Amino acid sequence: MSTDDAPLTDEERAELEALRAERAEREARERARKERAELASLKADRERHERERAQDERTREIRERNARLMEPDDDLNMPLGQKIVLISLAVIVLVVVLMTVFG
Repeated sequence: MSTDDAPLTDEERAELEALRAERAEREARERARKERAELASLKADRERHERERAQDERTREIRERNARLMEPDDDLNMPLGQKIVLISLAVIVLVVVLMTVFG
């Protein structure tokens, strides 16, 4: 009977159990490391999506506000932004004309 066919001695069995325990501990540490990495990745993804959603919301609000200022309403009334631009241009033209006449 060769030594490979013989049952394990108590000492060999204890060594085998110790090695199995070490392997199980290494695998558990590796599994925990992978889970922490996955958790960090998922948190980063969620944060990025929340930032993108917040940015999209801000962009939408700015566009809506600008549309209210610069686009005519349903009755085709001149919006406030256009009135301000036209009044500003009129004042500039008036100042240039007055400077030319009295200048």
